[in-house]
Amino acid sequence: MDNSTVSNAAVDDRRPRPRVGHIQFLNCLPLYWGLARTGTLLDLELSKDTPEKLSEQLVRGDLDIAPVTLVEFLRNADDLVAFPDIAVGCDGPVMSCVIVSQRPLEELDRARVALGSTSRTSVRLARLLLAERYGVTPDYYTCPPDLGVMMQEADAAVLIGDAALRANLHDAPRLGLQVHDLGAMWKEWTGLPFVFAVWAARKDYLAAEPTAVKQVHEAFLASRDLSLEEVTKVAEQAARWEAFDAEVLERYFTTLDFRFGPAQLAGVEEFARRTGEAAGFPADVKVELLGG
Repeated sequence: MDNSTVSNAAVDDRRPRPRVGHIQFLNCLPLYWGLARTGTLLDLELSKDTPEKLSEQLVRGDLDIAPVTLVEFLRNADDLVAFPDIAVGCDGPVMSCVIVSQRPLEELDRARVALGSTSRTSVRLARLLLAERYGVTPDYYTCPPDLGVMMQEADAAVLIGDAALRANLHDAPRLGLQVHDLGAMWKEWTGLPFVFAVWAARKDYLAAEPTAVKQVHEAFLASRDLSLEEVTKVAEQAARWEAFDAEVLERYFTTLDFRFGPAQLAGVEEFARRTGEAAGFPADVKVELLGG
């Protein structure tokens, strides 16, 4: 990729730097890795946190642009505009959003299920699949995402992010536990991709700084494309400080779906239709896209 493409996306340094959120999970590394490579990172005031906390900061107005969990985006769709062509999702298995269980899922009615998630979207998806696909209503409770501790008190656990990757690839096989991939379950059920988080700008910030929003969007698209072109290098570098080898990380990064096009939008609309009223947003909520 020509670096001039990215330099054109740099934010005008005569204006305040956009306050931009960054999910501190491996699943977002390919969306940010290229920013450091191209220098665009210097143009942003970047804040790292969990998906849930970044969503809250964006809704409050403490951030201008951020990844936001799908549920929180849909709850606040009147105040936010989504970036097209970029999201964190899957079109089949996702590897890092899982239900780990000691028994078959259809046997979890009234069983204790631990929610170790910091993402309301993954929890909502897990509850939807268990209720409507398997016909069970477990006794849910929230706890830290430590699989060993969870399995001492629960029959199953919902995990996301890096903790889910560890459980999926290391801990569950060692403990003889079943692993059910939420992305694969949704795809088998609906035939559609699933979107866990979208990138969004506050509409008031867009009105005040339309050029900055456009440039940040372009910078993230360029960063993602560069990272996926050089995904082997991204995985090798990440493996130096993560508990996964480069081969596993490359498989993970290429399993994730970072697109947000018509198929992904159809998945969002299907999720909203199935969960809307219970999740606190209209079942026919409209997703407004930047430039749309």
